[in-house]
Amino acid sequence: MKKFKKFYLEITSVCNLACSFCPPTIRERQFVSVDDFSKRLDQIKPHTDYINLHVKGEPLLHPKIDQLLDISYEKGFKVNITTNGTLINKRKDQLLHKPALRQMNFSMHSFDGQEFSIDKEEYVGSVLSFIKEATSESNMIASLRFWNLSQDNTTNLEKQRNREILEIIESEFNLPYKIEEKITPGSGIKIAERIYINQDYEFKWPALEEEEDDGRGFCYGLRNQAGILSNGTVIPCCLDGEGVIDLGNINDASFSEIIADERATKLVDGFSQRIAVEELCRKCGYRKRFGK
Repeated sequence: MKKFKKFYLEITSVCNLACSFCPPTIRERQFVSVDDFSKRLDQIKPHTDYINLHVKGEPLLHPKIDQLLDISYEKGFKVNITTNGTLINKRKDQLLHKPALRQMNFSMHSFDGQEFSIDKEEYVGSVLSFIKEATSESNMIASLRFWNLSQDNTTNLEKQRNREILEIIESEFNLPYKIEEKITPGSGIKIAERIYINQDYEFKWPALEEEEDDGRGFCYGLRNQAGILSNGTVIPCCLDGEGVIDLGNINDASFSEIIADERATKLVDGFSQRIAVEELCRKCGYRKRFGK
């Protein structure tokens, strides 16, 4: 039975922001029902123990996020959530004291270039307040992400308009150093018990209108990760946000059958030979991170 290290279970395709780094989905606006979520967990249980409640969309928009976490715990899953953090005060009571919640990642770069009804200090303060409480009362891990570095050697976070946010964090945790002096792209630093800051380069979501490369290279799609969109479409990786590589639908066939089918098998076998057989994969810049 194939096991996946990462599994992306999208619970909504809806987002409350319009970030420059994340193209809005053209799919139908959708929220997964509690019943469908439970059924999907049963389908993937033989294949993974860890689930990430996102692909596109903002998971904290789901009004029953607490019930989804409870069901996940009952079925033996550990949950990771990636959020822009703007709804953390609204969902705080639904998230605290949930044993299924293994890790929360906050995309702090979401604030960059946005029109917010709250100021930067209020936004950062609400996120930090939550993670301090959550990590002190449970084993939850918190990651503050700054994934907006440019590829043109502009690696200094200050040049990426993050300095104001970093100053708030440094002050809140009494850090005796500037964060950008300690951190390197693609890695993280620990600033408190179970609290980390992670920095990486901004990536471009693959799309069919992008330029195609020679197709040489490798990817971990369907090798150590897979996903299911809110509409039930099974995808090979978290970057297929539109379900272009539609391997099948969980409402029509079992997940185990879908990943053993011809299209899924060809994708995996292709990357075993360092060949991208899918058009979208040949137009994915992220794949180049794994070399030829």
